[in-house]
Amino acid sequence: MKPEKLNADRVGLLPKLWGWAKQLALFIIFAIVITAVMDIWRGRDIPRDNLPDIKGVTLTGSDIDIKAMSQDQAVLVYFWGTWCPVCNFVSPAVDTMASMYPVVSVAMNSGPDDKMSQYLSHKGYGFETINDSNNEIARDWSVQLTPTLMVFKDGELIHYTTGFTSLPGMWWRILLN
Repeated sequence: MKPEKLNADRVGLLPKLWGWAKQLALFIIFAIVITAVMDIWRGRDIPRDNLPDIKGVTLTGSDIDIKAMSQDQAVLVYFWGTWCPVCNFVSPAVDTMASMYPVVSVAMNSGPDDKMSQYLSHKGYGFETINDSNNEIARDWSVQLTPTLMVFKDGELIHYTTGFTSLPGMWWRILLN
């Protein structure tokens, strides 16, 4: 190939790359806006004032009090179920978050404690789990969709989202606190 032809090809490639980069940036901005609007819409039934406590005993026997835990740092609370197909994709990311940040999960209607412990062990999950076998905590919080993720800081609900949430999505929600 002639050198003039190579330079012409390079010059033509740069505007294409710039155009693709602009399209990608616009797509990312659009996705963030849509996600934020969906979070607000789906979270409209979650109480914001006079919040009920999330307290309980985990499957490992630890006493949990989210309000007290969240005084020092942000805490991720994960409502999920073993029966939830989307949770199968979100739980590994929650487990990764649990290795870096305080995470408490509330397993909704997922069976007796021994079965839950076996499930968590089989999957290799290390996050603390409160077994909400009768959905009492979920009802108090008006949680109807799984997975539901909440971030608490200083005893207050800061972020709320439902449905599939990626690991980067969880990170930015924690880091914004």
